[in-house]
Amino acid sequence: MTPDEIKDRLGRAAEPSWGHSDYDLTPDARPGEAPLRDAAVLVPIVNRPEGLTVLLTRRTAHLSSHAGQISFPGGRKEAHDPSPEATALRETEEEVGIHRQKVELVGMLDIYRTVTNYAVTPVVGIVEPDFDPRPDPYEVAEVFETPLEFLLDPSNHHRHTGWFNGVPRKWWAMPYGDYYIWGATAGMLMNLHERLSD
Repeated sequence: MTPDEIKDRLGRAAEPSWGHSDYDLTPDARPGEAPLRDAAVLVPIVNRPEGLTVLLTRRTAHLSSHAGQISFPGGRKEAHDPSPEATALRETEEEVGIHRQKVELVGMLDIYRTVTNYAVTPVVGIVEPDFDPRPDPYEVAEVFETPLEFLLDPSNHHRHTGWFNGVPRKWWAMPYGDYYIWGATAGMLMNLHERLSD
């Protein structure tokens, strides 16, 4: 798959819509309505000569939420952010040091509701490979890349089961080497797979 093909397929939907959540595989566990906080992440597809990759981060172990987990760069919308794209680009600059000028935004995925009551807009961007990551040591323990081809391969999409607050839950996972990509990050990657497979 090429960057132009990604632009074409993601460009067919101008605005993000509701469609995915942490409850996709266990709808009975969905709680009642609750106030949702707006957030956005960048899904950074790195345009490497040897093949497209997706840049991910491992969060530091001391954080109060999602410590040690694999995630996209991103976070909560700030009052001065005019759009989800602005939130995603600002957070990417802050967390991994990739300047917005290195990112070509090509579309958005479905808004994703997390179990922690965030409404996350995933913003997809093509990143040129001539960047020097500078992870924020407070938030980011590691920056790494995973081949896009691996993440889009259905044979790497696994359903895992566990417990959350005493309730059995199921979630998507895409283990890659020592990296356990799961939960909201894997759910958004499943949405990317759906959109790019159309």
